Amino acid sequence: MEKPNIHCVTDADLPAGAEKGSRVTATLAARELIREIKADHGEIMFHQSGGCCDGSSPMCYPKAEFHLGSGDVKLGTVEGAEVWISGPQFQAWKHTQLILDVVPGRGGMFSLDNGREKRFLTRSRVLTEDELEALETPRT
Repeated sequence: MEKPNIHCVTDADLPAGAEKGSRVTATLAARELIREIKADHGEIMFHQSGGCCDGSSPMCYPKAEFHLGSGDVKLGTVEGAEVWISGPQFQAWKHTQLILDVVPGRGGMFSLDNGREKRFLTRSRVLTEDELEALETPRT
């Protein structure tokens, strides 16, 4: 059995395609999969899963079909797709930058990456003090 490729993200070693200066970014592989899914489904959005089953999986939905909660926080956009997280989860992760990536496997049952034999995965890195000061606090 092949061991998974684990990449610990550091300030000096961002994966290809990921950029500093935002609360959310993506690797080249994630950007490609986003474009592929948008070609099939039109406008999409992400909601960072907060829990039990797919905790590190950002769930990808058709934009018009997902209803945001009143406390959800918009982290930003990647390839034109909005990325959201629940308010309580944002409070726990507000000091980090989320990096959308792609790994082999199946996506979450209701996520648009399901059935493609690759799925989105969220990686993260701690934001520097300078980055935190430069970033606005997102609004719900």
